[in-house]
Amino acid sequence: MSFTLIQQATPRLHRSELAVPGSNPTFMEKSAQSAADVVFLDLEDAVAPDDKEQARRNIVQALNEIDWGSKTMMIRINGLDTHYMYRDVVDIVEACPRLDMILIPKVGVPADVYALDVLVTQIEQAKKREKRLGFEVLIETALGMANVEAIAQSSRRLEAMSFGVADYAASTRARSTVIGGVNPDYAVLTDTDEDGRRQTHWGDPWLFAQNRMLVACRAYGLRPIDGPFGDFSDPDGFRAAARRCAALGFEGKWAIHPSQVELANAVFTPSEAEVTKARRILAAMEEAARAGRGAVSLDGRLIDIASIRMAEALISKADAMG
Repeated sequence: MSFTLIQQATPRLHRSELAVPGSNPTFMEKSAQSAADVVFLDLEDAVAPDDKEQARRNIVQALNEIDWGSKTMMIRINGLDTHYMYRDVVDIVEACPRLDMILIPKVGVPADVYALDVLVTQIEQAKKREKRLGFEVLIETALGMANVEAIAQSSRRLEAMSFGVADYAASTRARSTVIGGVNPDYAVLTDTDEDGRRQTHWGDPWLFAQNRMLVACRAYGLRPIDGPFGDFSDPDGFRAAARRCAALGFEGKWAIHPSQVELANAVFTPSEAEVTKARRILAAMEEAARAGRGAVSLDGRLIDIASIRMAEALISKADAMG
């Protein structure tokens, strides 16, 4: 048995994470009115090189002037392999006390996170910043996935990991058709039946990567978040992708279009039936403790400590969602 206790990341509601280009002030204003739990203002992929500096100024203005309510506010900086990154961090962190987190793209090794931690720590100390910034990292390369367990332990600021399926597919040379979607070539054939027919069953080509990142997150107290689903005209496809991740244990999913926010919130919100069952499990545990019984059962099934912990986690999430 291990008695190692891993400190859990700062708890935040993280069902939906809305991506908003920093080059578009109108979109930023609209995103403040959305139902997204987390909004990240993007300086990286969604912003052309010639627009990077103006996007920084737009984000500073938006963070300081727009009422974001209780949303978690995050910026996605440019990669450490670019000359844009340090100004992204310095210009925005120094000027924006409302900022909660930084999203670090294409993290490949723990030193990538350490480098950002050093820079942010110096800014916080120099500016006497009261709110300590958290980090979310994007695991979107083969190198990042190969080092995902070490990256998960790289900084006390680290709160979450997102699976960046598009760049991951490019990094691994996967034949991807839709960002975050499946591929009909990733399938198995059944044996022939008595009539000589065979059925085709599609698989999920991202399952291994998502599972590996999920385990690293849960082992080290982080929130696992699934990345984008590119076809925002396909709500059923988005919903199916989100449900697969929710079944694995993910806490939320990106929304690259406002229409995907409500879909993500619905999938990652526990159902009333789930919450009711969790409360019954905890009630049964309390009743058994009062009666001095060592074994706890509900509806003819034994309740173990793992069931109790899962019930407590679900109730905590439901309470956070109101």
